[in-house]
Amino acid sequence: MNEIVFASNNIHKLTEVRTKLTGFFQILSLKDINCHDEIPETANTFEGNAEQKAIWILDKYGYDCFADDSGIEIEALDNKPGVFSARYAGENCTFDDNNRKVLKELENIENKNAKFVTTICLKLNGKTHFFKGEVKGKIIDEYRGTEGFGYDPIFVPDGYNISFAEMRLEDKNKISHRALAIDKMLLFFNKK
Repeated sequence: MNEIVFASNNIHKLTEVRTKLTGFFQILSLKDINCHDEIPETANTFEGNAEQKAIWILDKYGYDCFADDSGIEIEALDNKPGVFSARYAGENCTFDDNNRKVLKELENIENKNAKFVTTICLKLNGKTHFFKGEVKGKIIDEYRGTEGFGYDPIFVPDGYNISFAEMRLEDKNKISHRALAIDKMLLFFNKK
């Protein structure tokens, strides 16, 4: 089976991706290829950051790879935190720090509309491909659930009454922004 690198060490993301892509590739993490680099994410778009990471792995390590950049865009906050989702509350902040900052900024604001966005950049056989997924929902005023990571405890997807953090991984994997982007990538692989 061909190897491909997913440019991440985030165990939650790796689990989601490995579940979806079993049978197509052996998914290697950055740790698996002995990459301990601080890969820059200095672009101002999800696409730019994803491509920056994919290029880094391809150029320095020689592997076909894919990388994602994900975040949450909150309508009332002018689509912030966006590409700064992971460090919204500052450098070296925690998931909890970010969630608390969002909840504080949304106090007394009625519009809680938000969406999770993922863009995947795939570098395969010398070509570049992009796949995007998004899921709309609302920010809730309290933490609910213990599964997932990031903003999952304060995000309820449209059509549901539970947060991402209250969902089982296999259920979230059917509807999440990353799952939708990966599904588009799977369609691409199935056509090859």
